[in-house]
Amino acid sequence: MTTVHRVFNFAAGPAVMPVSVLEQMQRDLLALPGVGISIFEISHRSKAFEAILAQAEADIRTLAGIPSSYRVLFLQGGASLQFSMVPMNLLGAAETADYIDTGSWADKAITEAKKVGGVHVAASTRADGYSRIPSPPEIALTEGAAYVHMTSNNTIEGTEWKTLPSTGSAPLVNDASSDMFSRPIDVRRHALIYAGAQKNMGPAGLTIVIIREDLLERSLARAATLPAMMNYAVHAEHKSLYNTPPAVAVYATGLVMKWLLDQGGLPAIAAINERKAASLYAEIDRTGFYRGTAAKDSRSLMNVTFRLRGDDLERMFVEEATAAGLDGLKGHRAVGGMRASIYNAFPEAGVDALVSFMRDFERRHG
Repeated sequence: MTTVHRVFNFAAGPAVMPVSVLEQMQRDLLALPGVGISIFEISHRSKAFEAILAQAEADIRTLAGIPSSYRVLFLQGGASLQFSMVPMNLLGAAETADYIDTGSWADKAITEAKKVGGVHVAASTRADGYSRIPSPPEIALTEGAAYVHMTSNNTIEGTEWKTLPSTGSAPLVNDASSDMFSRPIDVRRHALIYAGAQKNMGPAGLTIVIIREDLLERSLARAATLPAMMNYAVHAEHKSLYNTPPAVAVYATGLVMKWLLDQGGLPAIAAINERKAASLYAEIDRTGFYRGTAAKDSRSLMNVTFRLRGDDLERMFVEEATAAGLDGLKGHRAVGGMRASIYNAFPEAGVDALVSFMRDFERRHG
């Protein structure tokens, strides 16, 4: 048997997946058990695929405790398409939507929403380099806002909301792409949650949208002017089968949902994620050789960002870490520095390996 060499993958996405899921996909690659057809070849109109889709949705509902008054949609286009779909479906011509600006992706969402209708930036931490989450008194909401949009985890800047903002009667829309299902989520506090799958849920190509049914009425009201593929109500009516879905990504995400349930669900995976992040932040804070970039009360459990003194030392860190089997640690090109993305499937052994490397690097270059 050939031994497979796997490095520790700290990439922000597409990101690490559970090895047991990859192994099952490998076993089933040529033919799904009892079907005789590969998931790459299966018809999305077949009963076999409809069963795969239905089971994935059932497991998502169980995992997150999603009420029956919400629909789960399996879409495409990533969170970036949702930046447009949300206002196109939910923002009326004479209405205003509130956006909380906490990072690069929130800023992109704002830019797209402004193309559709009125946007009010209810709070922004841009002046602080997006190094923190705004406090409740900083958030100034619009009376009668169509919705309030937030980004629960800021992948590039390494910050994360610890509690949901209060939005009054306005529906809360959450881009949860980089911390979806990494901890318990109160679905009832939301009107719409969306997330690209490629960080915590599965491979790239699939976007999960959880939408409260009453919001579908807004989509229906725009049916005459919205392209069908951009209309939530159309996708809900056709049970995410209006067009050919990303079948492989749906299948893989379904396997990851079962894996999460087997781990003990969201409370159990949250405890693991907290332990991993605490270990890494403790090393960052240990001597001052490394400097965390996010405010301590806003630090992300998913994307740990830090700097070293000088670009040359950071380049050396990335080169030596990569050579040591610690891949994907270079920070986003927009901010530089280091970023260790430690999503659900990232093993604790990988965090231990990075901490050990950081100590050795400091010993040699400190």
